[in-house]
Amino acid sequence: MTALREPMGAEAGRKPARERILAAAVDLFYREGIRAVGIDTIIARSGVAKMSLYRHFASKDELVVAFLEEADRLYWQRWDRAMAEHPGAPRQQLASFFAMLARRLASPQYRGCPFINTASEFPDRGHPARGVCLAHKRRLRAELLRLSRGMGARDPDLLACQLLLLVEGAYSAAQTIGVEAAPGLEEAAAALVAAQCPPRPPSS
Repeated sequence: MTALREPMGAEAGRKPARERILAAAVDLFYREGIRAVGIDTIIARSGVAKMSLYRHFASKDELVVAFLEEADRLYWQRWDRAMAEHPGAPRQQLASFFAMLARRLASPQYRGCPFINTASEFPDRGHPARGVCLAHKRRLRAELLRLSRGMGARDPDLLACQLLLLVEGAYSAAQTIGVEAAPGLEEAAAALVAAQCPPRPPSS
């Protein structure tokens, strides 16, 4: 599914308060936006007392940071699954990543990249949420650079930047255009790789 986490079910009431609060925040912040969701809404959804929420999260900003850290954790779980499909084969690993991304973008429930969404809501670069967003994007570029080097790209730094721009553009297009943004994404990534990487030797 394309929600960041599985929705809370009947068993949610048996989970620790912090986990219930974070699950509610992840769902609400992602689907409705951070500024649109108040603390009282999160309290009602999670079923905890206000005192309990502030015991675990001193402020809404702290809860926003926790939301982004959870989004980051889940993102890299998906990345690792894509990489595990082709161990030691960076070109195929990159293709798996873009295939996974295309599937997510094609879902009508997709609400965009939580890091881009958050950065647009908090233009102040000194806000603690912006640091989490920046760290996530820097790690993504570093991983794309690692794959670019593994593929033998002539200019791996350039290819990593091009692939990152493709990813970021796909996120934005999915928000404005919808499911029409997904077709062609994998082919665009393959074209960038082909332009930078030497052709693979024919199989014997």
